[in-house]
Amino acid sequence: MGVGTPELLIILVIILLLFGGSKLPQLSRSIGSSIKELRKGIDDGVNEESPEKAKPAAKQTEK
Repeated sequence: MGVGTPELLIILVIILLLFGGSKLPQLSRSIGSSIKELRKGIDDGVNEESPEKAKPAAKQTEK
């Protein structure tokens, strides 16, 4: 049960009615930059976790 073309068109019409044609470019830019920041944050989080898993814990010996 996915979202097809007719559903996307209905959603687009509703957004157009709610925000008007003049605010759509601004809304699109803000959504795009939000998605970009989210992906960047996810990538940074994944990159920070990877080295920790790859490094084995240092063993301390008692003297």
